[in-house]
Amino acid sequence: MSEVLSFSQAYRRLLAKTAALFLSYLAVAMSLPVSSIYVIDQLHYGNALGGLAVGITFFSTILTRGLAGRLCDQQGGKACMSRGLYLYAIAGVVCLASSWLAGQPSLALGVLLAGRLLLGLGESLAIVGMAAWSIGLMGPAHSGKVMSLVGMGMYGAFAAGGPLGLLLFQYAGFQTLMLACALLPLAGLLLIRRFPGIEPHAGRRESFLRILGRIGKPGAAVFLQGVGFAGLGAFFALYFSSRGWAWGSLGLTGFGVGFVLVRVMCGHLPDRVGGARVALASLAIEAAGQWLIWSAAAPGVALLGAALTGIGCSMVFPSMGVEVVKRVPAHLRGTALGGFAAFQDLAYAMTGPVAGLFADGFGYGAVFLIGSVSAALGMATVGLMLAERAPALEGR
Repeated sequence: MSEVLSFSQAYRRLLAKTAALFLSYLAVAMSLPVSSIYVIDQLHYGNALGGLAVGITFFSTILTRGLAGRLCDQQGGKACMSRGLYLYAIAGVVCLASSWLAGQPSLALGVLLAGRLLLGLGESLAIVGMAAWSIGLMGPAHSGKVMSLVGMGMYGAFAAGGPLGLLLFQYAGFQTLMLACALLPLAGLLLIRRFPGIEPHAGRRESFLRILGRIGKPGAAVFLQGVGFAGLGAFFALYFSSRGWAWGSLGLTGFGVGFVLVRVMCGHLPDRVGGARVALASLAIEAAGQWLIWSAAAPGVALLGAALTGIGCSMVFPSMGVEVVKRVPAHLRGTALGGFAAFQDLAYAMTGPVAGLFADGFGYGAVFLIGSVSAALGMATVGLMLAERAPALEGR
């Protein structure tokens, strides 16, 4: 059922949904660094299977973004988000069950991987559902603000969840951690349960591939932006270690501070001045940050580059999200947002292995040169978007 709300009422609900997403996404963030440790140290498997336990969630997310978008368009954003949070909770219970089977390592691993697959599906439903529900509530003119808050909920959970998950695992064990991962999404459900959903829009469906064609350029820009973040997360500390520098752990701290500050201060800009313009400037800053890391002769310069990378990455996703919303009718919005998010997921999934090959051959610095070139290619992609728009503006 839909209802008419003032902007302030709609915005308060958006903040409540952001809080719900933050609490629920902790189930993803808290389990992320612990899953590989559990597989390697307690089930006694090797690094490859430990990495699989982490990565399988992201591949599940990539493969189910389209499904989440279709469900969102057909049944509404609230139904989609709520099912995602339920799946988070179920995934926590399944992973908890894995610990009861630790005496049979192969079975325990299989159950854990099943839980991690469910977690990826839950992430698709929760993120896409919240974004589409909130844009429907706030209106397309505020889609940049919505996408900014979605990102803040996710990345805030990543920042808090990693250390919290490791602490719980260290002092209370894997079972307690998984129990917390099952309960936190239920707290998120309590926050959103009293908010009515928005009725789905009627309209003719299109194939997922055709919708991807509509949003290809914004998606490509987000993919190219994601290379810098993924490379920094995977290799910055190793880069510092290889050069004999201390404080490599501060790279992600600098990235996170820059990222969050820009989201807070500039979240309104895509709606006000246009997503493509904001993305173009942001990608230029990211390219400069990655270049500084690659060319740094001292650790302070590299840390500045990490902070600039965070500043640059911060607004690309919401800015391009604004462009995606403009390119599709309302009844296809959920599917389009699902496909759009998959571009960023794909960047995160591919960058680690591919950049690792370059690091083996050319050193860790090559990772950041690739990040800088990728951001520059992202600028070219956004430039094409602006060039395509110019003739239409001249004809008005």
